[in-house]
Amino acid sequence: MSAVTKKHRTEMIEVSIGGAQGRRFIGPREKMKPILRLLNHGGFVPLDTEHSVPWRKAFTAEIEKYGEPALALKGLRLREGWTQARLAHKLAIAHYNLSKMENGTRPISKKMALKLAKILKTDYRVFL
Repeated sequence: MSAVTKKHRTEMIEVSIGGAQGRRFIGPREKMKPILRLLNHGGFVPLDTEHSVPWRKAFTAEIEKYGEPALALKGLRLREGWTQARLAHKLAIAHYNLSKMENGTRPISKKMALKLAKILKTDYRVFL
């Protein structure tokens, strides 16, 4: 007769290199120790230290000036490495309309949010 044994939880950690377009490594802390030592030796700090702040706190002035949907639009466009003209062409809209959306002077409609989400590969709600 076999007895049920308790498995000890393995503490998993994640190491991301290169941001959203980079690589993610997830594994048990014990197996990741060599990677962490290498990163610490290179001067990298974990994101969960006193060195990190919530993004909304870091960009308070920009949020007040442009609004979150406008910042999300600009950030996602820059993530793709596209100019405003290129994204406007993909959306089949005038360049100046996209510029107004990024500056927060023109609201982003739900229909436009859906188009943006499809092209920029994200959830449409970030633009509303």
